[in-house]
Amino acid sequence: MYKEHSGPDTLKVEKSEKSIKEMVLRYLPQWKWFLLSLIIALGLAFLYLKMQTPQYKIQCSILIKDDKKGAGQDDLMQQLNLFPSNKLVDNEIEILKSFILMEKVVTGLNLNVSYYVKSLFRDKELYTESPVVLQLIRPSSLIYSEPLEITILSKGVVRMNGQYFQMDMPVETPYGLLIMRSSHKFSKIKELIIKVQHPDGLIESLIGKLTISPSSKMSTVLMMSIVDPIPQKGCDILNKLIEYYNLAGIEDKNKVAASTLVFIEDRLKLISKELGDAEKTVEDFKVGSNITDINAESNLFLNSVRQNDVELNQVKIQQQVLNEISQYVRTKGNSSGTVPATLGISDPVLLSLINQLVEWEGKRMNLVKLVKPDNPMLLSIDEQISSLRKGIIDNIESMQRNLAITRQLLENRNQKMEGMLKTIPGKERQLVDISRQQSIKNSLYIYLLQKREETALSYSSAVSDNRTVDAPRVSSGPVSPIPKLIYLIFTIVGLAIPFSTISIIDLLNDKIKTHKDISDVTATTLLGETSHVSSNEPLLVTKMGRSVFAEQIRILRTNLAYLSPGSNLQTILFTSSISGEGKSLLALNLGASLAMMDKKTVILEFDLRKPKLKMLLNIQNTKGISNFLIGHVELDKAILPIKDQPNLSIITSGSIPPNPVELMANGKLKELFFGLRERFDYIIIDAPPIGIVTDAQLLEEYSDATLYILRCNYTPKSYLHFIDSLNREKKLKHMNLIFNDVKEEGRYGYGYGYTEKS
Repeated sequence: MYKEHSGPDTLKVEKSEKSIKEMVLRYLPQWKWFLLSLIIALGLAFLYLKMQTPQYKIQCSILIKDDKKGAGQDDLMQQLNLFPSNKLVDNEIEILKSFILMEKVVTGLNLNVSYYVKSLFRDKELYTESPVVLQLIRPSSLIYSEPLEITILSKGVVRMNGQYFQMDMPVETPYGLLIMRSSHKFSKIKELIIKVQHPDGLIESLIGKLTISPSSKMSTVLMMSIVDPIPQKGCDILNKLIEYYNLAGIEDKNKVAASTLVFIEDRLKLISKELGDAEKTVEDFKVGSNITDINAESNLFLNSVRQNDVELNQVKIQQQVLNEISQYVRTKGNSSGTVPATLGISDPVLLSLINQLVEWEGKRMNLVKLVKPDNPMLLSIDEQISSLRKGIIDNIESMQRNLAITRQLLENRNQKMEGMLKTIPGKERQLVDISRQQSIKNSLYIYLLQKREETALSYSSAVSDNRTVDAPRVSSGPVSPIPKLIYLIFTIVGLAIPFSTISIIDLLNDKIKTHKDISDVTATTLLGETSHVSSNEPLLVTKMGRSVFAEQIRILRTNLAYLSPGSNLQTILFTSSISGEGKSLLALNLGASLAMMDKKTVILEFDLRKPKLKMLLNIQNTKGISNFLIGHVELDKAILPIKDQPNLSIITSGSIPPNPVELMANGKLKELFFGLRERFDYIIIDAPPIGIVTDAQLLEEYSDATLYILRCNYTPKSYLHFIDSLNREKKLKHMNLIFNDVKEEGRYGYGYGYTEKS
């Protein structure tokens, strides 16, 4: 059969639930402060959101084409492309975030001039909706530190910071030479504020807000985002940045093609003149010599000579080009420059090395603007460039040796053919020689024309290595501030302030506040509690009284049966730790409650040093306990009835003696209590505080039970250890505690369901 039991885990859960319940009950009475703090916090959150400018995230993505990662161009583009794409993604990120590109964006969009219109909580930026456009011709430094307050008046006149100016005209102002133009946009806005930022500071700010990262480790797709209060402005910034980045890439690719075109154009001009001169010479020779043609043998020989001369000229051009490339590589530093033309060079290894050199030099040029000279990435690029130069020089030297051998063979063949020319008749020989020069120039001219067309086609077909994957798009809502998050934060703060304030007050407070404060220190029984009362009347317990305090006194009266089980309870001792805890008031009202049950009750005012009961009851009689103890008055004469309280009497303290302790030790106490027990059903002793004097311990011998009074927010917690010691050592008979003057926060849910009505 299953037997239910409670283990350590169950006890922990119960303890945790109890702690949570106690905490809730501790703070629940202060709900008004929590509600007030929460309302204020939410109001501040609302104002904060109104005062803050919403920030939106604008994001796009671009593809960095990389042949090594399978993003190359088609075959035709590869044939016409002088430099294949082979980029490092990290370098491209640095280029996109470079100062130069962002400077072009700021200039292109005129971002350093911002237009605002005043609103209740914050200035609203107009961006493209401004009715006027400010053009800076020669700005002064003052314009960057002071906003311009603009009022648009009639007839093309504006007032700027108190001065009047004509629109669409250059105006010399304290802020420099400016032109205020109309944007030709219909707008009801007549007053606005223009703020001009220094371009350098704005550029650095935009670079700081720009975020660029690869979509994955193996991808060449870059995710670009920027945060801005104007979504359209953020889209324009990203679009312009990509546009200028692509243009910069195309310009880098066209550098070699442009230098080759310049070289070819210069050679064409020279060859065109020489070809014209050669053709004129042939024409003049034929006219002067009456020669129209040569025989077939001469034509065959002439063709051979022409072919040899064409080959020799090509070799000479290649040698000249190689010399220029070699001089460029040997004498140039690490800075980027214009690479000499590679006209006539068909060696794929050399062309590839030159392409790589140009590419790495371009990367170095972009990187050197961003990092220091000792940067490891820059040093690595310098090492790569040095290695490429050495490879190029070695390759050129090898090609130059081969071309020198080829040139020597062609020149030897020319010398042999020139010897054979001597066997041709004189006029025909002269014609062949002249025609030969014409043919050489014509072949070279045709060759240069062909190369010029190829280079021009490559130049015009240069395209960017990048492609926009996703156009700039705006986040569905603001990324800062997020209303839900702000309200949550302010709600937490609004609840935390009263919570922490109450906790700190509790931490610093050394007074007893709750039942838990008592139970945590002492195991002494808590017989009952009494609520705080605001009335100045001493007797609050009447036959018609239905106040909370009166009901609590009645409950306390009922609980007296548990003070001394199995014995006749007649004498009840009231004491406390310090003065002012309310024992006299409780003793008086408990006595009144007992008297209402037709029990003859007497109250003894044994606080001989600071008596309070006779002052509360406005009793003028000075003959009381002290007078009886010294034998100056009989017992019956010391007993005084309390007005309007049948069955309730009092023996006041009497004259204040100089030695109360010695007076109570003279043996008359026994006689006093013996006589009172015969006359009354209940004897209530209002004793002095036991924490201050020993009077209560002397009276303990004549009492049947002790009610020890603790006052909420008054009794120091340090006395709880003393109370626990009294209980454990049984120094007071049947000692029980009364928690007096309890307010709502001290109960932790311990109540009776009554309201304070009488």
